[in-house]
Amino acid sequence: MYTEFEIRQVPLTLQRNRQRVEQFLSESQLRLDDVDYYAGVFRVDDDELLAGGGLKGNVIKCIAVSSNLREEGLSSRLLSHLISRANSEGHQSVKLFTKPSNLALFQSLGFRLLAEAPQAILMETGTAGLQAYERYLRSLASPVPPIQSVAVLSQQHVGVIVMNANPFSLGHRFLIEQAAAQVSHLFIICVREDCSAFSYADRLAMLRAGTSDLPNVSVVEGSDYAISAATFPTYFLKQLSDASDTQMTLDLTLFARHIAPALNAGVRFVGSEPTDALTRRYNELMHELLPRQGIQVVEVARMEREGCPVSASTVRSLLEGGALHQASALVPATTRPFLMAQLATRALRLELATTPKPGLVDRHDSGAHRDMDYTMMERSIVALHPYFVQLANLELVASSPMVSSLQAIGLEAENSMFAATGGVNTHKGALFSMGLTIAAATMGTANLQSNIIALANQFPAAHGTHGTDVATRYGIKGALANAQEGYRQLFADWLPYYHSIRGEEHALHKTLLRIMATLDDTNIYHRTDRPTAQWVKQQAAEALKDFSVARLQSMNAEFVRRNISPGGSADMLALTLFIESITVIN
Repeated sequence: MYTEFEIRQVPLTLQRNRQRVEQFLSESQLRLDDVDYYAGVFRVDDDELLAGGGLKGNVIKCIAVSSNLREEGLSSRLLSHLISRANSEGHQSVKLFTKPSNLALFQSLGFRLLAEAPQAILMETGTAGLQAYERYLRSLASPVPPIQSVAVLSQQHVGVIVMNANPFSLGHRFLIEQAAAQVSHLFIICVREDCSAFSYADRLAMLRAGTSDLPNVSVVEGSDYAISAATFPTYFLKQLSDASDTQMTLDLTLFARHIAPALNAGVRFVGSEPTDALTRRYNELMHELLPRQGIQVVEVARMEREGCPVSASTVRSLLEGGALHQASALVPATTRPFLMAQLATRALRLELATTPKPGLVDRHDSGAHRDMDYTMMERSIVALHPYFVQLANLELVASSPMVSSLQAIGLEAENSMFAATGGVNTHKGALFSMGLTIAAATMGTANLQSNIIALANQFPAAHGTHGTDVATRYGIKGALANAQEGYRQLFADWLPYYHSIRGEEHALHKTLLRIMATLDDTNIYHRTDRPTAQWVKQQAAEALKDFSVARLQSMNAEFVRRNISPGGSADMLALTLFIESITVIN
């Protein structure tokens, strides 16, 4: 009977559950794909898995039913459960991939066919899905005023580029310029999938800023329907090569049947791909499939410098090495603020990930902090990043940022941090020092220290904070005073020290110890007293002289016992890393 079945979550974090689901799917010639949630159908008071299905965001995956129970209505009940789960997580539309032979079954359950490939079909149910995206595109497509000066490439007169821009480089700009010169209007669709080094919000903003001077170019919102992880149904395919071709075919079918018509587009532009095999295969399928749907494909040779393509991957590699100057040479001026913000975020993450650290949150433990952990600190960094972008973009609107603007952005950033952490102060000190330095860098990095001093001296003195109270009580410098001196110790000592050992395995640990040995850390004074602060300096100096990871671990245990957290030193380590990345020409 129908009522003798029940649905239970099957946590795949348990190895025995994962193996069990993998075996169950293999019996239906399916394979377990990446899912956030997996549910199984069982008989009441029995543990035999009879049917199962998973969710990744709003995509249903890995649906299978035991062969002898396919007439029991288990698919319908399981799908209803997964759709309800997706709806409860805020998804108004739900997609699924299945074999073409299952089309009629899932249509009977309310799913619409979006696209098909020889080995897979993509279906959807609910509202705010592809139909809503098509309405959005149609609202942009009409009217498009013709531009008489361009040599049109086809009677359609409208072109499209689907672009990730991770980040937006001179190579992307070159492709757009070449395409825009051949059509009356060009639409750029930003890939929405948020798994790139730069967030979707940043990439969309970079594209819009970097093309704002081109009158016949419009940058539009991306979706789950153009180069999205949602269109990669690897779970039921045997070979990865099959999976790749299926993904590409579904993506291109969606484009041809839904996206291009909504924009009245008849031309798709793409950059040539001399190195990456997957992208090259995508281009080949584009040339093969889109013309059958009446869409012309134009492949533009990539921009090169000294025989090498100007690519976003090169820019990312330079940023990972902390080389702003070299990376900036490969991007438009409008992209540079996003690179700077990315390096600020990178510096905070590098500090957080440095493990072990005495008394501080790291990958192993929370140090002397009972109210925060690594995950919370990471959420805090994510919350701050958009405001680093705002600060870095001040260079585009003013030659000298106004302190009132900095304070307003800083206050919004602080509120965002507290919202992300439930009111815990994770990065308030780092926000001040990093935000001030980003703003100073917009005035030029050649005189960065002077710019910091000039800006810091415009800030009013703070009152009533832990830092100012400690500075007054013990006669030491607080955050503002250190900034007003242009972070003298950082530029004179910590920065050259880090640069001299940068290639070493434990360069970040050693630089942190160097800072701890010389900085009057107001966080330590606030938590303890002057003798303890002096003891910390001594311990750090000795640990640096006779460095070992074991010694750091021992220091951490003692710092935790004595409630010591060198939080100011951690902030200065992140600031040192950031300043090194934007000032040093490698």
